[in-house]
Amino acid sequence: MSGQVIAATLFGPQDLRVVERPLEPLAPCMVRVRFGAGGICGSDLHYFRHARTGDFVVTSPLVLGHEISGEIIEINGAAPGLGVGDHVAVNPSRWCGRCARCLEGRANLCENIYFMGSASKTPHMQGGFASLFDATPAQCFKVPSDVAYQAAALAEPLGVSLHAVARAGDDIRGRNVILFGAGPIGLLTMLAARLAGCGELTVVDIAAAPLAFARRLGADRTIDLSSGDAELQGLAAGGSLDVAFEISGTTAGLAAAIASVRRGGTVVQIGNLPGGQIPLPANAVMAKEIDLKGAFRFGSEFGRAVDFIVSGEVDVLKLVTAERTLSSAPDAFRLAADRSQSVKVVLTAD
Repeated sequence: MSGQVIAATLFGPQDLRVVERPLEPLAPCMVRVRFGAGGICGSDLHYFRHARTGDFVVTSPLVLGHEISGEIIEINGAAPGLGVGDHVAVNPSRWCGRCARCLEGRANLCENIYFMGSASKTPHMQGGFASLFDATPAQCFKVPSDVAYQAAALAEPLGVSLHAVARAGDDIRGRNVILFGAGPIGLLTMLAARLAGCGELTVVDIAAAPLAFARRLGADRTIDLSSGDAELQGLAAGGSLDVAFEISGTTAGLAAAIASVRRGGTVVQIGNLPGGQIPLPANAVMAKEIDLKGAFRFGSEFGRAVDFIVSGEVDVLKLVTAERTLSSAPDAFRLAADRSQSVKVVLTAD
């Protein structure tokens, strides 16, 4: 198959362009997917603003996008269970399946992982914000044709949230949870914690609009830190907060999570913190005997996320506040960066 591909490509900070390039032949053991929809993620926005996220720095043009879905249009080789015309949610992770971490069941920590739309490796692995993109059969999770591409694309962030809740441990059932950050991952983590049977849910942020969204999705309590932290301090003093999820990706958020959770509680770090060394209230971690855990991407939770979306048990489309076409990606990114106007912006095919 010959032709052209358009792709939302990052060249530097604030320099996102929709560019055209020739379509290369499909490599063996790969499938070609026509873009259906793609969610703009917080890490995409970090790349857009700064050409980096955490310690991953863009050093060459990078096609963004890892929350993606589409239709298979070509297969080169064996692809059990898949066929041309199938609609798929695409797992952006390519795990090796052979390293020690993969063999112990922690594929998200694969020592040889490539992740679509990420600068974690050089050369970078290109992402899925392209009219056509390629994936391995193992990355493609078939979904019914009546499931919206927009919903299928959001299996990825739901998988992140399911993994984070799993990292909190079995004791989350009936436990009181506090979440720092009411962006898409924070809201999906709230829904995932509900699925796991948690107790009271509190959501903390510095912006009124996402907190209002959290209340509509079922938060028991919201705290707006833009007007001070007295309410948060009072809640923490009561010693009722068992599990804290830090999703804002800020050092202040992590410090607040550690300060808020009860003695013997658990803090799960999901947000991508600034690169390099950061201050940490380590004495509080020691003195309160807090379990501080990281949560990085997802493993088998991606498949579970697809199942939840297909069954309708989780309605991820509730988070979508705007849709824009792939060709208008730069404007869509600017909209997504404005938290007063958007929660989740999704790109769709032209």
